[in-house]
Amino acid sequence: MLRAGSVVTCMACRNLLPSRMGVKFRVPLQKLHPFSRAIHHRHSANTNPQRPPHCSAARHYTSLSRLPMQPPKSRSGGHGYQQHRTFWVARLAARLLKLRYILLGSAVGGGYTAKKTYDEWKEMLPDMSQYTWIVPDFVWELSENIDLNKLASALPEIEEIAKLLPDMEKISENFTFLKSLLSSETTGDSALRAPDISPTSAAVSDSSDKQFKKSSDKEKIDQLQEELLRTQLKYQRMLERLEKENKELRKVVLQKDDKGIHQRKVKKSLIDMYSEVLDILSDYDSNYNTQDHLPRVVVVGDQSAGKTSVLEMIAQARIFPRGSGEMMTRSPVKVTLSEGPHHVAVFKDSTREFDLGKEEDLAALRREIELRMRKSVKEGQTVSPETISLSVKGPGIQRMVLVDLPGVISTVTTGMAADTKETIFSISKAYMQNPNAIILCIQDGSVDAERSIVTDLVSQIDPQGKRTIFVLTKVDMAEKNLASPSRIQQIVEGKLFPMKALGYFAVVTGKGSSNESIDSIKDYEEDFFQNSRLLREGMLKAHQVTTKNLSLAVSDCFWKMVRESVEQQADAFKASRFNLETEWKNNYPRLRELDRNELYEKAKNEILDEVINLSQVTPKHWESILQKKLWERVSTHVIENIYLPAAQTMNSGTFNTTVDIKLKQWTDKQLPHKALEVAWETLQEEFARFMAEYKGKDQDDIFDKLKEAVKDECINRHMWNERAMDSLRVIQHNALEDRSITDKPQWDAAIQFMEETLHSRLKDTDFVISDMVGPDWKQRWLSWKNRTPEQHIRNETKNELERLLKLHEDHTAYLANDEVTTVRKNLEGRGVEVDPVLIKDTWHQLFRRHFLQKALFHCNLCRRGFYYYQRHFIDSELECNDVVLFWRIQRMLAITANTLRQQLTNTEVRRLEKNVKEVLDDFGEDNEKKVQLITGRRVQLAEDLKKVREIQEKLEAFIEALHKEK
Repeated sequence: MLRAGSVVTCMACRNLLPSRMGVKFRVPLQKLHPFSRAIHHRHSANTNPQRPPHCSAARHYTSLSRLPMQPPKSRSGGHGYQQHRTFWVARLAARLLKLRYILLGSAVGGGYTAKKTYDEWKEMLPDMSQYTWIVPDFVWELSENIDLNKLASALPEIEEIAKLLPDMEKISENFTFLKSLLSSETTGDSALRAPDISPTSAAVSDSSDKQFKKSSDKEKIDQLQEELLRTQLKYQRMLERLEKENKELRKVVLQKDDKGIHQRKVKKSLIDMYSEVLDILSDYDSNYNTQDHLPRVVVVGDQSAGKTSVLEMIAQARIFPRGSGEMMTRSPVKVTLSEGPHHVAVFKDSTREFDLGKEEDLAALRREIELRMRKSVKEGQTVSPETISLSVKGPGIQRMVLVDLPGVISTVTTGMAADTKETIFSISKAYMQNPNAIILCIQDGSVDAERSIVTDLVSQIDPQGKRTIFVLTKVDMAEKNLASPSRIQQIVEGKLFPMKALGYFAVVTGKGSSNESIDSIKDYEEDFFQNSRLLREGMLKAHQVTTKNLSLAVSDCFWKMVRESVEQQADAFKASRFNLETEWKNNYPRLRELDRNELYEKAKNEILDEVINLSQVTPKHWESILQKKLWERVSTHVIENIYLPAAQTMNSGTFNTTVDIKLKQWTDKQLPHKALEVAWETLQEEFARFMAEYKGKDQDDIFDKLKEAVKDECINRHMWNERAMDSLRVIQHNALEDRSITDKPQWDAAIQFMEETLHSRLKDTDFVISDMVGPDWKQRWLSWKNRTPEQHIRNETKNELERLLKLHEDHTAYLANDEVTTVRKNLEGRGVEVDPVLIKDTWHQLFRRHFLQKALFHCNLCRRGFYYYQRHFIDSELECNDVVLFWRIQRMLAITANTLRQQLTNTEVRRLEKNVKEVLDDFGEDNEKKVQLITGRRVQLAEDLKKVREIQEKLEAFIEALHKEK
């Protein structure tokens, strides 16, 4: 074959490409098919005279080998037509054969690759036979509820899949046709014989043929890979479609309610079901002597005896906080151990899983336990009886429930509460007095046995040792320190301590370093006991050593105790439930059994409904209430400090000037504050009114304390928005400056308002005078009442002052000193000794009554004075400036009430609603607050009944699962 750039191809090849092959652009020779390249080079100008011409004619060639070189032949004559026709047939055969090879290779290669990939994936999948319990039950019941024949009929048939594969018969026919064609051409046409080629030209041709062969093979590989990818994508789309149909079928099956097929939760393990019962019982206080007697493993021991280390070895993780010589366990920690595929820990009230295989999660778990312990301890205390509940799962962990208690101490040190020792004893006794509790007594083997405190405590609770397991820790240190190892033998045989036990164990929990891992401690423990003389000399038996044997023994004892006592406990709770239900039916036959949380939600909805009703109050109602309350608040100031001083003036100009000055001072300093106070009090009163009115609609009295607390808390939290005070001051000032009464109805309304106010004041003044002078003659004769000496003096003083007023009806508001002296002397002449101060006080009330009577008379005259007012009282002796004053006050009250009403409805009522919701949410999160506000025997009975039912149901489910496991 020729190299590009070195040898020029023959003229026949150059003329053949554009004319016969239909190629409209120059194609390099290297990019032609090998079969085509072989045909082209039969027409090359190279010759080899040394090679015999019959060598190429005697062999037959296929499309997979290069055809022999043939000498070029002239294009002239009829022979050239046969030559071109042969080229066309050969090229067509090459194209057809190439296409069949691609299809065949794609199908075969795709099938092989798919099978290989499926085998690799199958080997990578884990063995799921151990985790069949995780799969919900409905998966195994699918075959009963799904017609698998219909599902199989929906899948494509083998014949349809076979249609996707190439037709092998047609490929074989094409092979036969091509072979016959090539053989006829190579044998029948002598013009296609190879010419003689020189050695140099042959070497060049061989090297170029190898290059073309490599490039053609690479192209074939690329094409086969592309075809394989297309086939894989095609089958992938088919799999996705089938998976989608499978999901739809599963969805339809799960939604069939008539057959009772529902999605179920993953089954809980037996120990988890039992732990839930213990969690409920931990805060249950029954009044029917139904105590928590369910089994659990109680871990007790002296402080720093190794209790926590033993528990960690059983749990196979360093999960507890550590400290050198200080108390770390400050509250009971309930640990539920169970077997699982992953080593994780979860708190009862949390969903976070701590991966115990990661050191950072272990550190976070220890911090969380320490934080929960410190939160449970109340101020001024050292330990707490509140239980922290924790679940630990992992491979190879024995199923049981353990409670780690604070270590027993002999002396209270600095920083501890004075009652720490007694509190620890009471907590330990409360757990150990459970007749079904297994006591795991931990004794430090590195200290003298006589210093033990916990052994005496355990022997008092369980003197026969029927449920006690004794554990001797730090045996490695004991073997080194003790002069006589037989002392260890005496301990584990129960001959040294007075207490008795079911079994005795000796363990090693590490070298004392907090950084040791569980695996290293296990290796150290096994190495120690393998090399220890305690085992070699028979002082210890093999089943009495290592924490592994201890955990197996404790687990067996725990489940034995559970099977013996759980049904008895279930019967006790069943009887307790019957007693509670009977009491409820007798005392509350028509009420639902609502616990404290349900009652709180009911009360919360009622309070929110009442607040919503507050926003539905009409504007007219708001304005009338605000106007009335505001006038009650400011009426005394208006009469005493504005109207009465101004009325003492001699003419209308002075009256108006005095009124304007006093109104301006009042508006600037007091009136806006008074108005806001009135609005805030009105909002509170309306809120309280709605809360009280709801009682008539089947109101439950049990909510009274809660509603009162919510109301008080909302009022304390609600702060009135005082930013509107400045605008309110401007509005009030403008309203008081206006003096233009536009029509007669406004004038009549002002007169009526003035009369009502004066009548009310006159009535109050008459009551004060009557109280000062005592009963009159009618009351004395009919009611048998007498005047006191002081009342007698005041009555004589009143009579004397009334004679003075009759003589001087236009007298000023104050008595002159000579007038006081004259009155006193007149009274002394009648034998009445009186003090000048008493004279002035009596005069004040008498003059007030006299002034109000004259004002009422003047007000009656002003009913026909609107015409004079319109003429500005020109040439008129009737001046009604006091009516104008009351009209200004009345208009200011109306405008102020309207402004306050807008602020109430637009802002303050909504803020109050928000405060009510926040208070209810805060109370809902505070259980102590709910217990304090929702009380009574009815609530406690409903709480106990709910818990007893829950405990009984869970116990029955646990017993059923326990029998199935047997």
